[in-house]
Amino acid sequence: MAIGRFQASLPPALDSTSNPPSIFDGTTRLYISYTCPFAQRVWITRNCKEQGLQEEIKLVPIDLQDRPAWYKEKVYPANKVPSLEHNNEVRGESLDLIKYIDSHFEGPTLFPDDATKREFAEELLSYTDIFNKTVFPSLKGDLDNEAGAAFDHIEKALSKFDDGPFFLGQLSLVDIAYAPFIERFHPFLLEVKNYDITAGRPKLAAWIEEMNNIEAYNQTRRDPQELLESYKKRFLAKV
Repeated sequence: MAIGRFQASLPPALDSTSNPPSIFDGTTRLYISYTCPFAQRVWITRNCKEQGLQEEIKLVPIDLQDRPAWYKEKVYPANKVPSLEHNNEVRGESLDLIKYIDSHFEGPTLFPDDATKREFAEELLSYTDIFNKTVFPSLKGDLDNEAGAAFDHIEKALSKFDDGPFFLGQLSLVDIAYAPFIERFHPFLLEVKNYDITAGRPKLAAWIEEMNNIEAYNQTRRDPQELLESYKKRFLAKV
């Protein structure tokens, strides 16, 4: 898979020297950072809906290390990504935005109609924050049993439905919510901690393989080595 082949067509990130777009001119804009996993969730959702949506929702990448002042002043006072400019309003929070895009734009639904699956989906979406807060400390310190238990929880969740390799059987917002973080945790823990999150977890291994076959997801991915080096700087830097 050539992740890099998609990067050439992406717009450059806007920094403190960049002029703002024509805000609230009727254009729908998704403000992201290419390196932010929370923003990546919404980017994947936009790509998964339908090909035409990639033109309808314009990507506006922001340089988080050198943010333009106008982003906070004129677009999103929280001054973080992602945010979505739509119908002259700006919304934030990644889990809210993936649901919003799924329900307000054309394309295949990414949330199940089945009541049992919907209930499980909500449980898993609520668990994402717990999952991340459990695993992140192990990136900087010692790998503890709680991190292993978090990945065991994912393995068990992937075993609930047998009509496909994804959390709810078929691809859904749940897969999209977890993918950017597992994309980062997997190579870092393998190289730095010598811990393979897929060892003894065949469902998780199959899920990663299936996600890597989805073009809409691959269009949002960074080079794995680039992510690895970024996380090394972030979590291994000496205080």
